[in-house]
Amino acid sequence: MVKHNNVIPNIHNKKKYLESSRGPLKVRLSLNQATKKKTRRLTRAAKAARIAPRPLSLLRPAVQSQTQRYSSKTRLGRGFTLQEIKAAGLTPRYARTVGIAVDHRRINRSEEGLKRNVDRLTEYKLKLIVFPRRRGVFKSGDSSAAETKAATQLEGRTILPLVKKTDSIEMMVISKAMKEHSAFTQMRVAAKENKVAGHRISVIKRKEKK
Repeated sequence: MVKHNNVIPNIHNKKKYLESSRGPLKVRLSLNQATKKKTRRLTRAAKAARIAPRPLSLLRPAVQSQTQRYSSKTRLGRGFTLQEIKAAGLTPRYARTVGIAVDHRRINRSEEGLKRNVDRLTEYKLKLIVFPRRRGVFKSGDSSAAETKAATQLEGRTILPLVKKTDSIEMMVISKAMKEHSAFTQMRVAAKENKVAGHRISVIKRKEKK
């Protein structure tokens, strides 16, 4: 019998943990987790060897996370906007051929974000090595033969990863005036001044009328 104001028991002990005449196994297991991890690693290595010396991933922009709670966090986005591609001196069609992700839906809402991603594209262009379409036939926009010969594949999954800024500690000498200063007293005085400011203005206006 249930006592006090508790939840009425309604448990379901009908999960099929074993294969039997009632049907196949209904509980999903993850016993192949380590094997899947190894398979993904071997697949990435095979793809890297197949597309070498191209990098394994595309260049992604730096964007701010969504909602007010996470908007201060910077992360990698889906692709660069058309405005960022144009400001960097590229075209969307060409950018996709040299490993740059393009997102025609995203728009720029701040000058800081636009400048940050344009600088990111400019840095990528300086490090970019463009191979000719035909071996030995170099055209305008292609890198030199020496650069293509010395090119190596970029290791890692992320191109130009984001660097977190570390807050530095500023050391300074504490003076006598700083020791004698009371922030609590300053705040209380400022609050009091703000409270009586309207009364003082009304007093001054009454004196002026007289």
